[in-house]
Amino acid sequence: MPKFTLDDLQSIKAAHADRMAFSDKTYLLICGGTGCHATGSIKVKEALLDELAAKQLQDKVEVVETGCNGFCAMGPIMVVHPGDIFYQKIAAEDIPTIIQEHLIGGKPVEKLLYKDPTTKKHIEAQTEIPFFAHQMPRALRNKGLIDPESIVDYIARDGYLGAARALKEMTPEDIVEEVKRSGMRGRGGAGFPTGLKWDFARKSPGEIKYVLCNADEGDPGAFMDRSILEADPHSVLEGMIIAAKAINAHKGYIYARTEYPLAIKRLQIAISQAKERGLLGEDILGAGFDFDIDIYQGAGAFVCGEETALMRSIEGRRGMPRPRPPFPAHKGLWEKPTILNNVETLCNIPQIILKGGDWYASVGTERSKGTKVFALSGDVNNIGLVEVPMGTTLRKLIFDIGGGIPKNRKFKAVQLGGPSGGCIPANLLDTPVDYEEIAKVGAIMGSGGVIVMDEKTCMVDMARFFMEFIQEESCGKCTPCREGTRRLLELLKKITEGRGEPEDIDTMEELCGVIRETALCGLGQTGPNPVLSTLRYFRDEYEAHIYERRCPAKRCVALLKFEIDPELCTRCGLCARSCPVEAIVWEKKQVARIDKEKCIKCLTCYDKCKFGAIM
Repeated sequence: MPKFTLDDLQSIKAAHADRMAFSDKTYLLICGGTGCHATGSIKVKEALLDELAAKQLQDKVEVVETGCNGFCAMGPIMVVHPGDIFYQKIAAEDIPTIIQEHLIGGKPVEKLLYKDPTTKKHIEAQTEIPFFAHQMPRALRNKGLIDPESIVDYIARDGYLGAARALKEMTPEDIVEEVKRSGMRGRGGAGFPTGLKWDFARKSPGEIKYVLCNADEGDPGAFMDRSILEADPHSVLEGMIIAAKAINAHKGYIYARTEYPLAIKRLQIAISQAKERGLLGEDILGAGFDFDIDIYQGAGAFVCGEETALMRSIEGRRGMPRPRPPFPAHKGLWEKPTILNNVETLCNIPQIILKGGDWYASVGTERSKGTKVFALSGDVNNIGLVEVPMGTTLRKLIFDIGGGIPKNRKFKAVQLGGPSGGCIPANLLDTPVDYEEIAKVGAIMGSGGVIVMDEKTCMVDMARFFMEFIQEESCGKCTPCREGTRRLLELLKKITEGRGEPEDIDTMEELCGVIRETALCGLGQTGPNPVLSTLRYFRDEYEAHIYERRCPAKRCVALLKFEIDPELCTRCGLCARSCPVEAIVWEKKQVARIDKEKCIKCLTCYDKCKFGAIM
């Protein structure tokens, strides 16, 4: 197969301008991310193709399976162009109606359109839906627009032009300076300046160097990297090529967790396409530069997100961190100079090189430039992938984009930064999201997981949940993390089970300080954050558990006793029908009562009762 040249890239872009503008025919862009696959988008696509053939529209309408659209809670999703008409939660049975009424009749199918949870009005255009309207896609610029398994689609959207500029027009010093000018900081969590990291590796002596991509996304509630890899894998490859030129490396690895089969499949396709067309391998774009990439599948250990543990895993050893210095830029993979960046960082690099560092730095805050991708989940109406400028407030993220809290409940807190992050309360909702401001309120940016919690969340139990995760994922190498997190978990369990003592709070605070100061790696050093932040903002809940043997949020089952208020009970029987163990005794038109011998305190009746009769 002939190798691409710069002229070829520019010709492909020009030849597909109509396709990228959706101006030459009707396009049906159906989300092909993991979330939509799970809700039935594969069957929807099959039904589309069958119905188009039956109506003899296959030459006038093109079906494109894209990567993740981002609005994950609404899948399966399909966007119709021209018109940017957004359909949600579609099923194969809806396809004949869409084709007949919309494609043939010219009128969108109202029942499948997005319905604003506040105004209750249907919105046709994707760009007018608040979830999308407040975003600024840069890392996600291709999501929902291209076929991730088509290198031509990627090239048509300026793909590999950044790499061409880096390889043909720039020196390694030029590349590093452009990245420095952009102000890009690593999006994996630490926020270290990317250009500075590259500069250290560039200046390190040695003929063998490595470029690594960290796609070992392990935070609960995080799916940013997975979605990017599923929707736009070539952007990561292009970013790695540019990084390789910057430090003079000729080999790269993508460390992806094996639980991401679709992301890995599309990466493999992208790598194969790039090699076939001379965009990976020897003499890339005729520039005399060689670089190749392999995928290494991790087994799902959370600690392997830490850079030195990740490198040990690639080397075939147990994934455990090592002390630093020496830092990986000097001695990394197989003791050679190495740079490691995460997926989001690398997919931004091609645009920085193509459009300039000043363009990238034109949005954001003084010390946190550009945009950030977040995975918004939990007790929020609009769950999905969000990209906003640095400095956007938590309030805008949760209420303007996220659509607020379901069931008219009150916002209580938001966990930022994954299990090692912190819980931020309602009175700090106007905190701008950047590295420094988030740190001031006791959380961390992390890789971008945002878990929203409503008034029914017990913050002590939430701290226990995250500490249980951290304790299980500790590699065990250093005593402060291995033993300290275990002791913290024991104290939290003791409190949620109603056995807490006043001195337990002081013990936890002291223990958190020791772990933060003495743990070997970032997992242990940030591990106490959920405890410290909940003690800082929700100490009254800890005290209620300890002094009153009461859970204010009514979530810690060991502290709960269930009763039914006869005055509030409407005798509807919903609680009885919902109980999984038939512990609620109810007869028609009678007040229900609870058989406490059978009750397993699962909270199902409490959650299902619409009248507050379960106490």
